[in-house]
Amino acid sequence: MLGYDADGFVRDGVPHRVVAGAVHYFRVHPRLWEDRLHRVRALGVNTVDTYVPWNFHELPDGTVDFTGWRDVARFVRLAAGLGLDVILRPGPYICAEWEFGGLPARLLAVDGLRLRCADPAYLAEVDGWFDALVPELLPLLASRGGPVVAVQVENEYGSYGNDAGYLAHLRDGLLRRGVDCLLFTTDGAHDTMQQGGAIPGELATVTFGSRAPERLAVLRRHQGEGPLTAMEFWIGWFDQWGLPHHVRDPEETAASLDELLATGASVSLYMAHGGTSFGLWSGANHSGAHPLDAGYEPTVTSYDYDAPIGEAGELTGKFHALREVIGRYLPLPDGELPAPVPRVAPQRLERAEGRAALLAGLDALSRPRQHAAPLPMERVGQDRGLIHYRTRVPADRPELPLRIDGLADRAQVFADGRPLGVLERNSPGATLPLATGPDGVVLDILVEALGRVNYGPQMDDRKGITRGVSHGHQRLFDWQIRPLPLTDLSALRFTDDGDDTGDGTGTGAGPGDGEPAFHRFTAHLPDPADAFVALPGWGRGLLWLNGFLLGRHCAAGPQHTLYAPAPLWRTGPNELIVLELERHGTAVELRDEPDLGPVTAAPSSEY
Repeated sequence: MLGYDADGFVRDGVPHRVVAGAVHYFRVHPRLWEDRLHRVRALGVNTVDTYVPWNFHELPDGTVDFTGWRDVARFVRLAAGLGLDVILRPGPYICAEWEFGGLPARLLAVDGLRLRCADPAYLAEVDGWFDALVPELLPLLASRGGPVVAVQVENEYGSYGNDAGYLAHLRDGLLRRGVDCLLFTTDGAHDTMQQGGAIPGELATVTFGSRAPERLAVLRRHQGEGPLTAMEFWIGWFDQWGLPHHVRDPEETAASLDELLATGASVSLYMAHGGTSFGLWSGANHSGAHPLDAGYEPTVTSYDYDAPIGEAGELTGKFHALREVIGRYLPLPDGELPAPVPRVAPQRLERAEGRAALLAGLDALSRPRQHAAPLPMERVGQDRGLIHYRTRVPADRPELPLRIDGLADRAQVFADGRPLGVLERNSPGATLPLATGPDGVVLDILVEALGRVNYGPQMDDRKGITRGVSHGHQRLFDWQIRPLPLTDLSALRFTDDGDDTGDGTGTGAGPGDGEPAFHRFTAHLPDPADAFVALPGWGRGLLWLNGFLLGRHCAAGPQHTLYAPAPLWRTGPNELIVLELERHGTAVELRDEPDLGPVTAAPSSEY
């Protein structure tokens, strides 16, 4: 059991220092969990910590799943088998640069529900999550012989609000359901954050990445005695589309860790291994004062985080620098360091074997719903993906500006099937010119959701079109709406290069730029191995491997390869499907090294 006295942590009656590393099981293929945990143990840590994302475990039909990739108990037991204690951070909110901070998108469809406070509707939802989750956790607690020594109550709440009653409800809910291990809170190294997020009588911890004595002094002002703990010691940072790849100098990072450990404090390295936000699980930040202001910043698919253990399990220079520091304070594990993971021999797939136009294939992807006005994704039961809107603009109209109010996040607009232009969330006042002839115009709007805001006050981030569409000063009504979660592409009809319309007529000349289309490639592998898939010359879209959505590709970068771990590959032929929304390329490359883009090295003062 882990507890604490006036001086610090005590484990089974003996003074103890927690040196942990963060690993998110939901960002690592489950067949690689043991490998990554083995590498984290080799770093020298004695504990692993992980979030538990509510929206990852709650399926679209409302059931809560703890099997397969979602088998958090198996992950915890694997950690225990390697001699690691475990810290769990079950939310309900986790941040983590994860879609909607771990909350289910359906909460945004409930009229009047207020997030992360003592609103009865929200508390009822949270209680339902805890009712499903806690029974899975109880056998894992140290009090019952398991490895879980501590559980977090909420996450960085002081960065969001100050509802003490809400925090007490969460704490009391965990206790009432039988969670009898150490409970704690985590907040930034600012007085207001500690004030807003702390729970009287429970351990408070702090997040930062440098200047440890200064940051720990903030914590000590609010917690007069007991262990000082940096629950997130940021040794890297995440990336956002269109900005450089963040890195942090290994030697400077190691010096900051040494400074922290020299104070006697405990620590969790965020991240020890970052992994990948596969599929559409990446979140976003927002720097504006209103959810629809410019300032929306979506996060890339890779969560490499410039961590000591890279996205594909590589032991980096930062790994060796941090391991040397940890070895000054804790005994390092015996044995050789883990070997590199095998990677593919590079190959280039020169030509797609089939194509399917998205607009022509709508009936294969979704059923239409008729509504008077556009509705956001959440109101039609959709959490992630794309959503399509169609209406007819009346005949004989002069050229007038077409405007979308409440766009989240990127809209491709088509007039009678031809690309009219693109509108984006960060340019809320932008318009497109549209005139109509004697037959009017069929207006198609394809909206791409790029991840819900996961941090700060703008988390009520509904996707699609939340207000309406205007032509001139007149609102357009009578809409056909198709949710496009893109979870099943099996009904798509792919045709060869002689038939690029996707409807079997054989009259197509290939999709032009701005005409969304799926492209199918086949890669042959002698044996499964890790690969990094690159799309040189393409614009933006999504990439599937053998039916599994790897994530987003975007020429704006910084990320230019998508990690495809060995368990997703097969011996022999493998299917790759590219959804291209903007600029169609011709080839797909399998590489043996990642390309996360040009780097920017932030000074340590920014951590």
